[in-house]
Amino acid sequence: MATLIPRAPPPNPHRHFLLHRPPTLSPQLRLRLPVRRLRLASPVAAIATVTAAVPPDDISQLNNRLRALVRRRGVSSAATSPMDPAQADAYLHMIREQQRLGLRQLRRHAAEPEYERDVGSNAEDEEEGAGRRKGLAARSSLGHRVDPRELEPGEYVVHKKVGVGKFVCISGEDGEDYVFIQYADAMAKLAVDQAARMLYRYNLPHEKKRPRNLSKLNDPSTWEKRRLKGKLAVQKMVVNLMELYLQRMRQRRPPYRKPEAMDQFASEFPYEPTPDQNQAFIDIENDLTERETPMDRLICGDVGFGKTEVAMRAIFIVVSTGYQAMVLAPTVILANQHYDVMSERFSNYPDIKVAIFSGAQSKDEKDELITKITNGHLQIIVGTHALLTERMAYNNLGLLVVDEEQKFGVQQKEKIASFKASIDVLTLSATPIPRTLYLALTGFRDASLMSTPPPERVAVKTYVSAFSRESALSAIKLELKRGGQVFYVVPRIKAIDDVLQFLKDSLPDVPMAIAHGKKVSKNIQLAMEKFSCGEIKILVCTHIIESGIDIPNANTMIVQYAELFGLAQLYQLRGRVGRSGREGFTYLFYTDKSLLSRIAMDRLGAIEEHSDLGQGFHVAEKDMGIRGFGSMFGEQQSGDVANVGIDLFFDMLFDSLSKVDHFRLKPIPYKDVQLDINISPHLSSEYISYLENPVELLNEAAKAAEQDIWNLMQFTEDLRQQYGKEPRDMELLLKKLYVRRMAADLGISRIYPSGKMIIMKTNMNRKVFRLMEETMASETHRNSLSFTGKEIKAELLVNLPDTLLLNWLFHCLADCYAIMPALVRY
Repeated sequence: MATLIPRAPPPNPHRHFLLHRPPTLSPQLRLRLPVRRLRLASPVAAIATVTAAVPPDDISQLNNRLRALVRRRGVSSAATSPMDPAQADAYLHMIREQQRLGLRQLRRHAAEPEYERDVGSNAEDEEEGAGRRKGLAARSSLGHRVDPRELEPGEYVVHKKVGVGKFVCISGEDGEDYVFIQYADAMAKLAVDQAARMLYRYNLPHEKKRPRNLSKLNDPSTWEKRRLKGKLAVQKMVVNLMELYLQRMRQRRPPYRKPEAMDQFASEFPYEPTPDQNQAFIDIENDLTERETPMDRLICGDVGFGKTEVAMRAIFIVVSTGYQAMVLAPTVILANQHYDVMSERFSNYPDIKVAIFSGAQSKDEKDELITKITNGHLQIIVGTHALLTERMAYNNLGLLVVDEEQKFGVQQKEKIASFKASIDVLTLSATPIPRTLYLALTGFRDASLMSTPPPERVAVKTYVSAFSRESALSAIKLELKRGGQVFYVVPRIKAIDDVLQFLKDSLPDVPMAIAHGKKVSKNIQLAMEKFSCGEIKILVCTHIIESGIDIPNANTMIVQYAELFGLAQLYQLRGRVGRSGREGFTYLFYTDKSLLSRIAMDRLGAIEEHSDLGQGFHVAEKDMGIRGFGSMFGEQQSGDVANVGIDLFFDMLFDSLSKVDHFRLKPIPYKDVQLDINISPHLSSEYISYLENPVELLNEAAKAAEQDIWNLMQFTEDLRQQYGKEPRDMELLLKKLYVRRMAADLGISRIYPSGKMIIMKTNMNRKVFRLMEETMASETHRNSLSFTGKEIKAELLVNLPDTLLLNWLFHCLADCYAIMPALVRY
C-alpha cells in the first residue's frame, strides 16, 4: 500500500481523532492501513478535550461493548471461532456423554431412567420439564430441592416461580399439611407436595445466609429479572466450560509407549492393590498410552488409600519415554515425604534420578538443581510452589502431579492451570476444591474415585463434644497406656503455648513438642523426626500436620477449637490416625455450643456423620453445600449466584448442561446474508481525496467484515485512529457491514422490510430466541419482536426511510448480539 502524503483534512465539524484505541484481542487481526498520525503538543490535554466534547458514537459503543463481553468471559476471540458442523455434533454428543459418565462414575450408580429421558428430551419449556424431573440434579446434595419438613422456622428459601422468602411453619388444615412462607408483602400458603417440587434453600457463596431483601408475592417482575440474570449467568458459564474443554481437546501429543518394565515396576508395589486402585491404574494408563490429548485427571481418595502409588505409575510411564515429571506439594513436610517414598520406589532404576526442590534450600543448592533440571539430568523433581518460579526451566517436562491443590494460593493455582494447556496433569486430593469437584461431577474433567480402604484399615471413631480438660486428658492417657502417640491440634498459634503448659503441668513425665508454620523449618523437621521415632509422645501443632505426616503409632487426634476448622480440614486431619491397623480416635472439642454458628454445627455434625472410610468425596460434596462454592466462582459469578441462591443456581446448571444443544446457534457464511435495504452511500469527493487509496481501503473493509466481527472492529478502529471520525456516508457504509456481519453470526440469512414489518429469516430455534428476547436491554426492541417458524418479525410503529431502518437494525442486532456468550456457536 502506498505511503500516505500528509495533506490538510477536509472541513468536517464532527471529525475527531481516537488518540489511543482499546487493546486489540490479537495482533494478527491488525489491518495494514496507511499510517497517518497527528503530532500534538499535549496528548493528555487533547484526549481530555476530545472525550469531553464528542460523545461515543454507535459503532464505538458496540465495539467497546463486545470487547467487554470477551474480557469478562476470560477467553480469546480465537476460542469463539466456529467449528466444522460434523465435528460440532460429535463434540456436543461427547459433552453430554461426559456428563452422564462423570455422574455415574462418581456416584457409583447409573443415572435414573427419568433423568436419561430428560437429557435427551426436546421439550420446549424447560421450566415445566425441570419441575417434573426426578433425576440426579434433583437428588444430588449439590443442587437439591429441599423437603419442607427439613426446614426450620426462619430459614430463607427460594420458590422457583415466586422468589426469596422466609419459611414460617407447616400447619395442617382440613386434613392436609400446608407450608407457610413469608414474603415482603404477604404470606404464601402451599401444599407440602407442591412446595417440595419448587423450594430450594437459599444458600450463598462465602457462607453468607441472609438475602438482600425478600421477594414480593404480588409483584413477580423483580424476581423474574433476578432469576433471568441467574439463568443467563448459567448459560454463559456452561459455554465457557465447553470452550475451555474444547480448547484442551484440540491440544495434541503423541501417546506414550507402555514401558517394557511396567509390569516389573507394578509387581514391586509391596501391597495388594484395592479394586479402586486397580481401576485408577487402568484409567491413567489409558489416558497416557491410548489418547492423543493431554491427561487432566483427578484421583480422589482418602489419606493412605494409595493415591501416591497411582501417581508413581503415571510418572514411570512418562519418564521411561524420555520426559520429566514434576510433583508439586503444598508444604515442605509433604514434599519431603513424597521425595523419600519416590526415592525408594525408583531406587531399582538407576537411570531415573529423583531430586527435591524447596524454599528451605540455599541459593547455591537451588542454582545447581535448576542447571541439572534444565540439562535433563533429573527426571523426577519433587517440591513446593518454589518449583513454579520463573527461574525454573525444564528440559522436557511431560507430567505435572499436584497433591492437594486446594492448599495452594490463587497465583499458584493460576500457574498450575497454565501447565494444563500443554502437558499431562494428575491431581491428587482427599477432599477436592469445589471447582475441581464440580468439573468432575459434570464430566468436564476425568476423575477416578478411590473409596475402598486398604486391608486391615479400620474406621476412626469420632467424638464431638464441648471441651473439658478432663476429657482431653482421659483421651491422651488412654492412648499412652496402649503405647501410642497423640496429635494435639490447635488452630490458633497464640493458644499453643497455653495448651503446652497445661499438658506439661498435667503430664510432667511425658515428652512433648510443638510444631507450627511460624517456627523455623529445621526446628519443625527435628520435632517431626523425634515424633516419628517415638522419642516424643505428644505433638502440639496447628493444621500444618494435615498433609505430610505419616506416623503409624499416632492413633489419637485431639482438636481444640474444632469449630474454627473447615469440614475438609477436619476430614484430612482425621485421616492421619488409625493407619496402622490399630483403631484410631478423633476428639473434636468446641468451646461452647451456644456460641456455635449454624455453619460450624453443620460441619461438626457432618464430620461425625461421615465416619466410614473412603468418604472424602462425599465430605467434599457436603462441604460445598455447607460453605458455598467459594473459589468456584469469580466475583461476578458470585453476584449472579446471590440472585437466586446456590441450590437453584446449581439446579439450573445441571439443567442447562443436559440441554446444552438446545442453545446451539449456527452462524452462516457472511456472503450468504441478503440485506434488502436500498442504501448505497456515496462518499464525498473531499473525503475520497483525503483517503490515500479509497478503493483498496473499501476492499479491506469488505474483507474484514467477511472474516469476522473482530476484524471488522479492528478495521474501524484503525481507520478512525489514522483518519479521524468518518463522515455520515462512510458511517452508513460501515453500519451496513456491521449489520450483515452480526446477522451472519446470529444465523440470519435474509433481512427485508414489508410495510411496517421487518422480517428476518433465521435458523435459530425458539429457545435461543426466547433467551435472546428476555435479555435484550431495549424494551422497545423486545416488545416489537416475535418468532414464527423460521422468521423473526419486528413490527414498527411507522414506515422508516432506509437510513433510519438501517440504524434501527444496527441497534436491534447489537442488542441481540449481547446474548452470544451464552450460546453454543458451533
